[in-house]
Order: sequence, then structure tokens, then C-alpha cells
Amino acid sequence: MQRIHIIGGGLAGFTAAITAAESGALVTVHEAHHTLGGRARTAEGPYRTNDGPHALYRRGPHWTWLAQRGLLGPTVTVPLSQAGKLRFRLDGALRRTPPLALLRLTRRRAEHAPVDTDFRTWATTQVGEEGARTAAHFAAVALYHHDPGSLSAAFVQERLRRAAALPPEARYPVGGWAQVIERMAARAWNLSVRIETATRIDPSDLDGLARSGPVVVATSLDAARSLLRDPTLTWDSGRSALIDLGLRTRRGDAFAVSDLDAPGWTERFTAQDRTLAPAGRQLVQGQIPVAPDESKAAGIARAEDLLDLGFPGWRDRVEWRREALATGRTGAVDHPGTTWRDRPAIDRGNGIYLAGDQVAAPGLLSEVSFNSGMEAAVLALGAGEQPRPARRPLDLERS
Repeated sequence: MQRIHIIGGGLAGFTAAITAAESGALVTVHEAHHTLGGRARTAEGPYRTNDGPHALYRRGPHWTWLAQRGLLGPTVTVPLSQAGKLRFRLDGALRRTPPLALLRLTRRRAEHAPVDTDFRTWATTQVGEEGARTAAHFAAVALYHHDPGSLSAAFVQERLRRAAALPPEARYPVGGWAQVIERMAARAWNLSVRIETATRIDPSDLDGLARSGPVVVATSLDAARSLLRDPTLTWDSGRSALIDLGLRTRRGDAFAVSDLDAPGWTERFTAQDRTLAPAGRQLVQGQIPVAPDESKAAGIARAEDLLDLGFPGWRDRVEWRREALATGRTGAVDHPGTTWRDRPAIDRGNGIYLAGDQVAAPGLLSEVSFNSGMEAAVLALGAGEQPRPARRPLDLERS
């Protein structure tokens, strides 16, 4: 049997590796960094932060897949005592309840929203202009996009319903996402998957790998575009300013603040998982979508406005702080007239397959990585069972 090579040791890569190895394939995972996880890494140290706010959604396909293999591990949800501390900023003021129009829209089924119409236009016909605006901003928690109202109505409505589901779908792996990756890596190792870290694959290496068997490129789309020298590998993603704070605990802090005046969200992650910060400290993470012409500083300033409302006196309680700008690292977004089927295809021909959160696979956020990893593995298994045409050198393919 030919060896299947997986480039990338994140969620998509290990999903593909485990799927292929469970079918008896010989598999090697090539990870460029010294540590595994990709965007599912969890920082070391007293504050265990992910690369931006992360959550697993309970109805997603990867939930069942992970649970069946004992890879899910302990997860937590927001305690009832904290759920009542969700706050909303509207018209510059903090309020305890969302607008009625927003609640009404979350009851509309996603299949009733059109693909070809933008969310703002469709939602306005359902709940009025103000309701459409607040709903679009609330949905940004699962979109990381500065203008959710401009995206496909069907795309946004599905994410709005799942983000607002009761009881909440969101679940949080205890100790951070790295715990899930560690269990997946252990499972892969037990299936005799070869895992090579600090191994950066460049275009000149790819031909050699492809000659020995199918290759699954489970990286960001930007990295895949460079690796495959394929300028067609593009799709829109979000752009968000990220802020992480370690704060001394104060009674009365909000659990989370959803900005309904503009897209934005801050959340106290230690409300559900105390292991993420030292005793007496809280971990707060926020994501503020910013436009292509906006700076990180502008997004951080908006995050600080939310913190002023939901976490009074936070500046005097800061023990640790980190900021970042996530560009093209927040999953695919679909504009009117497009769906996940229009994104870059998983099968690139000649035994090369794509996996990740911006390729042609359904799902919400990390679910796209999981679904594409599964599909890429199945296709690679099929390709490994039959002769494949010789792959031309990469520097000649695009000439």
C-alpha cells in the first residue's frame, strides 16, 4: 500500500490521518512547527489561551466522531449561574436582555433564508431594519467578519441559530483545545502514524512526497496556495483583532458582552473552565472583527469599550495581556450567491487533496476542517488503491 502524507498537524490533519490509518493505510504527518495543533494550539503558562475564542458545537459531526473514539475528553458548558450574566451593548448602553426582534429571528429556520440575498436585506423583511442590524452583529461571534449583513442570508442564518441555541450548543474542552489535539495525536500514534514535527514542506519537496502516495494538504489556504503554486486557491475569510487578558477576580463581572452596535464579543472563559488561569484570576478573551482598512489598534479600542461596560475597573486588575490580529485565519465566509460547494475543491488532481476551514466542505468553523479532513482521507484512500498518472514538476504545471 502507498503511504499517505498529511501536511499539517492541526485538527484537519489529524482527522485525515486517523481516518486513513483506521482503514489500514500507512500515514505520515508532517508538521512545520515544533508543536502540534495549528490554530488549535493552547498557550503554555499560567493563562492557557487559544488562538482567539474557541468552542466545540455539540451538534457538529466532529462531536460524535471524537466521542466515539474517546478523544473528546472532559468538556464544560456555561453554568446556569453564569448564563444570566450575558450582557448586550445596544445604543452604547449595557443591557441584560437582547432585543425581541433578535430573538424572533433566531427562530427562523436556516433553510428559509435565501442563498442569493444578503442577510441584511432578507432579515429586514423578517424583523425590520433595526432587528436585522442587531442580529447580524450578534452572529459575528461565529463569523469573525466585520460586515455579517453583507454575507449570504442562508450562511449567516445557520450560524445565528446555532450560536443562539438553547440550551447552548457551545462546549469547551477542559484545559484548552490542545488537550483534544494531544488525544488525537496519541490515537494516531497508536495507529502507527508517523508524526514528524519541525518538518517544513516546500514546493520542491511536494513532488517527492506525491511520488510515494497521495498527499493531503491540511494547512491554511494561504499556505496551500504557496505550496501548490496555485493562485486559484483563494476564498474570503474574516479579519479580527484579538485581545487576551489575565485579570484579578472581581465579583459582578459579566460572563460575556455581545456588541449589538457593531460586531464584537468578549468572554470570561474561566466562568466555565477554572483550569485556564491561576487561582483568584480570570481569563478574558475578546474578538473584534475589523474591516480591511482598519488597524488592529482600532479593534482593540472597541474591545476596551466593551470591557469598560462588562468588567468595571479591569485596567487596574490586569496581570497579563496579549493582543493579535487574525487575518484569513477565521474560516470561510460565503457571499450572496455562493455556498460551501463553491469554495476551493478538496480534490486538486494527481493525488493532491485539500483540508482546512476554507475549502469545499459544510459546517460551522472547526466543523469545516473536520469534514474536509474526513473527505480528503477517503479520497486519498481510494487514490492509493489504483494507479495514478505521473505528477509533473510543480514549476512546469502553471506554465
